[in-house]
Amino acid sequence: MKNITNWLSAIRLRTLPLSLAGIIVAGCLAEYNGFFSWQIFLLAIATTISFQILSNLANDYGDAEKGTDNEDRIGPERAIQSGNISPKKMLHAIQINILISIGLTVGLIISAFGSKHLLLAILFLGIAVFALRSAIKYTMGSKAYGYRGLGDVYVFLFFGIVSVLGCYILFAKQIDHVTFLPAISIGLFSAGVLNLNNMRDIESDLKSNKITTAVKLGKIKAKKYHNFLIITAIVTSFIFGILYYVSVFNLIFFVAYIPLILHLKRVNNITNLKDFDPELKKLALSTVLFALLLGIGHLL
Repeated sequence: MKNITNWLSAIRLRTLPLSLAGIIVAGCLAEYNGFFSWQIFLLAIATTISFQILSNLANDYGDAEKGTDNEDRIGPERAIQSGNISPKKMLHAIQINILISIGLTVGLIISAFGSKHLLLAILFLGIAVFALRSAIKYTMGSKAYGYRGLGDVYVFLFFGIVSVLGCYILFAKQIDHVTFLPAISIGLFSAGVLNLNNMRDIESDLKSNKITTAVKLGKIKAKKYHNFLIITAIVTSFIFGILYYVSVFNLIFFVAYIPLILHLKRVNNITNLKDFDPELKKLALSTVLFALLLGIGHLL
């Protein structure tokens, strides 16, 4: 039982809902336009979760390997850092998860495109290879992009653009302008979650030479950057609501602005780095709420 608990802790269950926000929006938009498929939707969810778990395990291994997970780190204790899982076992789990991710990806691509859309299948296979590599290389290896201030870019790209636009194409086999603004909003909110994590660990990361965007900007400018991410996401989604307005129900996602604005107020008043940690969960759940309300509201 203890072994199962250790692995559940390693895959970081609290990070998984955020990865589904873009899939939810894409699915609802596809349903509205008559392209939805439960098979594609469920496979997309399974594939996304497998990639997120892979990223979490690889981050645990990579940060432990580089000595970033040490006594100075404020966040929850990692699996290798705590000694609950050995580096060898973690690497083996990463290898197994790579195979699972590949299997799910191939199943998703075949389900979505079959043999009728060969070019799209090849394109998405290339995107999947890039995503697989990115999930591993965030902290693993000598050129880990998470140590060069590029994590925010990758999170925006995969949690926003690829998640919403890419998943919608899986359903519709075409790009639709209705997906652009929601993709940007969810990508920015997701980058905000990462920025919170990096603001929390800014001092320990600096000592470990992990150069995140927060480390580059410093404590004061990192907060301003966070405000920019969340406010810009709210603005782009507001524009979406106005441009695609059909009924008042389309605007129910405005309700999600309340916890988001309260979140910004709390972040701007934080002086103790430990206080950033509870805001991670709040922003992630607010993003999922936003995705659900935007998607459902579009269907009503």
